[in-house]
Amino acid sequence: MAMRTLLHWPLDPFSRQVRLVLDEKSLRHELQTEEPWDHPDYLLSLNPAGGTPVLIDESGGGRRVVVESRAILEYLEETTPSPCLLPGGPAERAEARRLMDWFDRKYDGEVNAYLLHEKLEKRVQALGAPDPAALRAGREHLRWHLDHMAWLLESRDGLAGPRYTMADIAAAAHLSCADYLGDVPWDEFEPVKHWYQRVKCRPAFRGLLADKLPGMTPSRHYADLDF
Repeated sequence: MAMRTLLHWPLDPFSRQVRLVLDEKSLRHELQTEEPWDHPDYLLSLNPAGGTPVLIDESGGGRRVVVESRAILEYLEETTPSPCLLPGGPAERAEARRLMDWFDRKYDGEVNAYLLHEKLEKRVQALGAPDPAALRAGREHLRWHLDHMAWLLESRDGLAGPRYTMADIAAAAHLSCADYLGDVPWDEFEPVKHWYQRVKCRPAFRGLLADKLPGMTPSRHYADLDF
């Protein structure tokens, strides 16, 4: 029996980060899908903000509830330090955390706030049709972020340095949602495409590639490892 339960929504990029870390660290867990916009009493009782992800950890004999992605990621890194998903030195860790913050704040506010809101959140909450102007803005912002990633990857194997870290996990979790929707112009950003191909091949990514929302199929190449 899994001793950990993750309350998540499948195309929530913050939940996806936690799912990736749980699988990278080979921590057995169960997934429990929640719809945060409904603010169910159970979810609110665990997280006063009413959102996902929420991790319930009963692996050590007690019951610990950890909420919000960054707190959960730090908790998992501290309680299960191997494999290490943050670099070893202070400067390297600072760079990884900077990029995590970049995607969780800047990318989320400039890309997800347009593309995910218009194409996913509006649909599941019956808020009307997508706004074409907002979609154009989200795609333009996405190109800018991909260009920045391509610049980083010209001199690094991972986004934050020579190896795979939580910076890569944060970026991949966010980009995978846009990829589900078919909005990522991969062929125009070859360094990012090659990086994402490597990430998709990791065993921890398989669960994300199996996600399917009812009534909304993923893009044709979403689960293709050689796209």
